[in-house]
Amino acid sequence: MISAELAIPLALFLPLAGFIAIWLIGEKSPNLREAATLVTGAILFSLAVIVFAAVAGGARPDFELIEVIDGLPIAFQAEPLGAMFAVIASGLWIVNSVYSIGYMRGHGEEHQTRFYMCFAVAISAAMGVAFAANLFTLFIFYEVLTLSTFPLVTHYGDAKARNGGRIYLGVLMATSIGLLLPAIVWTYAITGTTDFVAGGIMAAHSEAVAPIAGVLMGLYAFGIGKAALMPVHPWLPNAMVAPTPVSAFLHAVAVVKAGVFSILKVAVYIFGVDFLHETGAGTPYMWIAGGSILLASAIAMNKDNLKARLAYSTVSQLSYVTLGAMLATQMGVMGGAMQIAAHALGKMTLFMCAGAIYVAHHKSLVSELRGLGRVMPFTFGAFFLGAMSIVGLPPMAGSWPKFFLMLGAADAGQLAIIAVLMISSILNVIYLLSIPVQAFYMKPAEDGAKPQGAENASIQWGNLKEAPILCLAPPMVTAAGAFLLFFFADPLYEFLTPLIGGQ
Repeated sequence: MISAELAIPLALFLPLAGFIAIWLIGEKSPNLREAATLVTGAILFSLAVIVFAAVAGGARPDFELIEVIDGLPIAFQAEPLGAMFAVIASGLWIVNSVYSIGYMRGHGEEHQTRFYMCFAVAISAAMGVAFAANLFTLFIFYEVLTLSTFPLVTHYGDAKARNGGRIYLGVLMATSIGLLLPAIVWTYAITGTTDFVAGGIMAAHSEAVAPIAGVLMGLYAFGIGKAALMPVHPWLPNAMVAPTPVSAFLHAVAVVKAGVFSILKVAVYIFGVDFLHETGAGTPYMWIAGGSILLASAIAMNKDNLKARLAYSTVSQLSYVTLGAMLATQMGVMGGAMQIAAHALGKMTLFMCAGAIYVAHHKSLVSELRGLGRVMPFTFGAFFLGAMSIVGLPPMAGSWPKFFLMLGAADAGQLAIIAVLMISSILNVIYLLSIPVQAFYMKPAEDGAKPQGAENASIQWGNLKEAPILCLAPPMVTAAGAFLLFFFADPLYEFLTPLIGGQ
């Protein structure tokens, strides 16, 4: 049996071994190449589960790779938030890989070897972010994640992809180097460490930190650009030029989750919830997060392109996590942490459904989806469940984060934030649940018209024209996961209690 201490470095280096295997196999044997991806994913998930189980038992397994300079090691330690993130990212990478096989083959995509290679490097970086023991280590893997996903965003290589890629890379690198790195240096200069410590490291240096706490938190809030807090969000909708499996990966598996995960880690383990509450350093960014939630939802309502609508929905939903951190209450932090898991399942479901619709029927606009649920009932059924979770309706997982966030807002005496959450849910209903409703109940946009591309890419059962099974099964799995997580929220809550001072 592999120990949790050994599982951490293996989780970092195993995807790189998968990268080499994918590269060596290449286009010679697509089946073998994709088998290498799936086997790597299965082993990685097993390693993440080993670490998760150890953390659940109270252990904090760690591993130090190298000390670059005195006090700044590249080091790793598993705690509840990171262990949860690692399990989510590695588990959904398997689902995303299965979906990618169906999508890339069904859509006849080029450069598939490069596609799978970049995915392998990106998931390795995500594991580094998840298990980082300090800000220095987190920054290194945060940047590797940006660079390794850039070729995925620009996969098509046309002018639109190149422009989207420039915005993606430009915004994320500018915020991380221009804001996040100075925040880390400033933190180290004041405290002499960048380690993630239960209760935070700032309280011990309150005289030096308190006067500049709000400014420092601002550097982190906007420097962690992957959290997509407005106005540093444009990289996210522009990244939708990528193939749909990449969109699902960006929104559910690694990139945006690495962003909000980092925000929560900084709030809990660098500032400390109590210190944030006492100084009020997070209050301005709480309101910015609330504004982002509503503004992004309003923009999503006006987007006819399905992926663009889902992208702005993600900007809104990510801000729930930032909001939870900035509320600086125990329930706020718990709501933000649970939102990471619930949003991953719900939003991945929606993006994979969008890709399945495109593969089978070459439709990408919401206005084209009227009546399509009658020929794609499984896809739109999964979409309906994913949308319910994002909205926050029981019995779907997304209802719990909103419940805890409302409790956190009440604890903080922020009744206006409760109103923001309620209005956001109403907007979510309008721009998300309206899609399956019109797909199932409205008259088709073109009576009797044969969907373009369906004769080649879809599988047909009688009058049904669904996407290939490898595109259809994954969103059904994640939709089922969002349903099951609703009923298993209590074990997850207990696992995460150390974040809010539990034992």
